[in-house]
Amino acid sequence: MHVRSIFISDVHLGTRGCQAERLLDFLRDYDSENLFLIGDIIDFWSMNRGIHWTPAQNTVVQKILRRARHGQRVMLIPGNHDEAMREYDGVSFGDIEVRLEYIHVAADGRRYLLLHGDEFDQVTRYHRWLAVIGDVGYNLLVRLNASLSRLRRLLRRPGYWSLAGYAKSRVKRAVSFVFDFEDSLIHAVRERELDGVICGHIHSAAIRPVDGVVYVNCGDWVDSCTAIVEHHDGRLELVRAWEPVVPAAAAPAPAAHATVSPAPARCVPAGTLDELPQETISCNGNAMRL
Repeated sequence: MHVRSIFISDVHLGTRGCQAERLLDFLRDYDSENLFLIGDIIDFWSMNRGIHWTPAQNTVVQKILRRARHGQRVMLIPGNHDEAMREYDGVSFGDIEVRLEYIHVAADGRRYLLLHGDEFDQVTRYHRWLAVIGDVGYNLLVRLNASLSRLRRLLRRPGYWSLAGYAKSRVKRAVSFVFDFEDSLIHAVRERELDGVICGHIHSAAIRPVDGVVYVNCGDWVDSCTAIVEHHDGRLELVRAWEPVVPAAAAPAPAAHATVSPAPARCVPAGTLDELPQETISCNGNAMRL
């Protein structure tokens, strides 16, 4: 499927948790004019403790570089895990632009602020040691979840259950952190008189209109395996890699006024998003092997 723009974040290359194979499936299914990498693409934090670099992760890097060489606009907006790249704001590496933030004008004229989002995370900003401990704990949950997934397959249990997603949706402090993070970003977008924000950082994918402002989070490629795509009419869609594609003929047509329409893509199970408001999700996605 050809779309106007792709937005992905929190790939965490260099770690055991990175689901590079799922990302490769997604990149084979979706081509675009613009590819925005919204931070934490390479995890330098975890690589300081130990590097885990697979052939699939290497292929991800090669595929991104190939897209840039073939004329796609590829932009990296560094996050806190690849913050070393922030000192190269405005520099291009192998046709990949590096920007601290960027205002993206969608096909429908809406202006979205693109940034990773850690600037609005008080723990990461002022208590880095706590953020590192939290990162270690999250990686442990993801690795435990891989074992649970294998066990569920052996027991022939249907669907996919995410331990990390369950923890985020059930721990009150985590839920409060997510809401505080979103509120801070929405407030900043309103002050800048923009139409929305597209970010990452908290590994919690969403497309949600809030009082005239659209909050968009790309999710991650460690647990939930999600991305955001912009269609040629400016409509934003949440691609959830763990759900099968609904054939175009069977999918309900979107409302004429809809500009935000999350939908699944064809891939293999890789995560869960129980925290997403289900009323905002419609199944009108379609994908084909390129």
